[in-house]
Amino acid sequence: MKVLILSCNTGGGHNAAGRALYEEFHRRGIDCEFLDTLSFAGPRASKQASSIYINVTTKTPMLFQLAYNIAHWISSPHRKSIVYAFNRKYALKLGQYIEENHFDAIVMPHLFPAEAITYLKKKRNLSVRTYAVATDYTCIPFWEETQPDYFFIPHRELSREFIRSGIPREKLVPLGIPVQRTFGVRRDQKEARQALGLPTEGRMILLMSGSMGYGHLGQMASQLYKEYGTRLSLVILCGNNEKIQEKLKKQFAAYSNIFVVNYTEQVSLYMDAADLLLTKPGGLTSTEAASKKIPLVLTDPIPGCETQNASFFERHGLALVPEKKADYVDAVRTLLDDASVRERMQAAQELYVDPTAAAQLCGFILADCGYLEPAAQATDTAPDTNAAEHSVPADTISSHTDDQSSN
Repeated sequence: MKVLILSCNTGGGHNAAGRALYEEFHRRGIDCEFLDTLSFAGPRASKQASSIYINVTTKTPMLFQLAYNIAHWISSPHRKSIVYAFNRKYALKLGQYIEENHFDAIVMPHLFPAEAITYLKKKRNLSVRTYAVATDYTCIPFWEETQPDYFFIPHRELSREFIRSGIPREKLVPLGIPVQRTFGVRRDQKEARQALGLPTEGRMILLMSGSMGYGHLGQMASQLYKEYGTRLSLVILCGNNEKIQEKLKKQFAAYSNIFVVNYTEQVSLYMDAADLLLTKPGGLTSTEAASKKIPLVLTDPIPGCETQNASFFERHGLALVPEKKADYVDAVRTLLDDASVRERMQAAQELYVDPTAAAQLCGFILADCGYLEPAAQATDTAPDTNAAEHSVPADTISSHTDDQSSN
């Protein structure tokens, strides 16, 4: 049994879902590769796509929203889009790699590879089993023009939306968004703080911006400091955005209780250390937080799918979603001061988010491909805090080159 996971470097969530699945397949002894789809489009394609996405979403979010709305308007299962046209350009090269390496299954936590694989199914009669993984709590534009064998979606409640978009009901598998096993357990808070070199006493709030450094972290931290002073600690994770990191380090250099953290792969441990998390509503980060059952405030959505993520989480009591930036402090105060609100939120998180989704998805794929697992591996879905043994670095996935051999 050999599995290929195809992702893309436009936002960190797709790669995070791919890493969770990669680790789960390896834990079960399955031969698995994890590749950047756009590396088949040429040496610069992936960096250019990532740069365009980051610049548009962080610098001109209203333009991104306009493009997203237009995409929804033109999206149709009856015709192909410019997105499909772009991804078919490198599809034959990708298809050759798939055929040469004899993969049994292809898993796609991103639209782009699903478009390329759809083209290959039509033009090359690709016979490999294929699986799309939705990483947001909505059906994004153009999913409906792809043709995987199955769609994994975050929750059964979303089935109607996917069906309305033109995706066949029989292809939908509502098993959740896959997260790494470490997010399914909560480490002792004091131990986590000691491991990270953070103050072990007092309350601590974690602020995250996603992989791109999107949002108003400095403004939120200033508002919280104005409200609480040194009565709590603030930890700020800026993702890959080095400019934001340096700006915030200068802004808060004189504050002994505000910690601006460079890029880190220890997000799970920082969540363990915190009493409360403020983060933009990326599909993966929100799911990781809910898997941890950490009190959650969702902030600054990138207009489009993240707005829908926030709506899903607010509707089901998984997070507080302030309408205005000025209301963030009120939301924090509510969660810190009212244990009953925290408990209801954590109960909702347990009800609606399954931290074992990666194991469930892998099990489904292996069964669908006719692969028989050893009984011990097939039934073992307990969280594993040592999953890093098979981990993929959080800031990158492999790129294909013409002389790259199968792993």
